[in-house]
Amino acid sequence: MKRGGILNQPLSGALAGLGHTDRVVVGDCGLPRPPGVPVVDLAVTFGVPSFADVVRALAAEIVVESALLASETRDRNADVLTLVRELFGEPAWCSHEELKAASASASLFVRTGEATPYANVVLTCGVPF
Repeated sequence: MKRGGILNQPLSGALAGLGHTDRVVVGDCGLPRPPGVPVVDLAVTFGVPSFADVVRALAAEIVVESALLASETRDRNADVLTLVRELFGEPAWCSHEELKAASASASLFVRTGEATPYANVVLTCGVPF
């Protein structure tokens, strides 16, 4: 039994296998999941679990060297922007279509129950040294 952290077995195992420069997509319940990318689907109902809860849990478990957000997030979801800046610093920007395309090269896709627009981020793993 783990002492704490992420308890979901598929998610915990997938995170343990990540390496430097691997990408993790955290998506709302509507973001298309790219074929061939392993998915851990945490969605239970609309809003559960929230994007914020999942991103905070991931930030406590993995080293993130950069975050990528859709430029539409600036005007459409200030809470996501604030959270990403708080946890990872200033993000890189692309269009929502480019973010969806970038998710195809991810090592892991984590689906949340979030149901607000543009609650998606691509996290690039770093190293702890």
